[in-house]
Amino acid sequence: MYEPIRTKSVHSTMAGTTSDFPHRSREEELDIQLAGHLSALLAVTDELRAQAPSADLDAAAERLVAQVCRLRGGEPLRTAPGAAGDPVALHRRAHALAGRALVVAASRADTAVAILAAERMDAHTAALADLADPRELTAAG
Repeated sequence: MYEPIRTKSVHSTMAGTTSDFPHRSREEELDIQLAGHLSALLAVTDELRAQAPSADLDAAAERLVAQVCRLRGGEPLRTAPGAAGDPVALHRRAHALAGRALVVAASRADTAVAILAAERMDAHTAALADLADPRELTAAG
């Protein structure tokens, strides 16, 4: 009824067999994942910097670039920020990306990235609080 398989399977599942394609270690996979999260966080940081330049965001971008360079071995690809987006949505996205980076950094025991990610989470939380409840100047002294 069915024709028998005549070629060797490309999906070798037998123990002890070697395949022709390279395998990455868990550490290499985590490095790739972490670099991706940091690159995405850098892109959102660049968007925020375009909207409202600040020394904090400039320093964060420099630190993110340094960590991506360390993990990937080269400069991250950066694009010019697009059209102005909603700052609240950008800060929420940045907070979520920093959280993902923190989880991966913790699993690979990368203290430098974990500290950077936690600091970015705190900064975006503070920015969201400022945007949600702007402080008004009062004449009372």
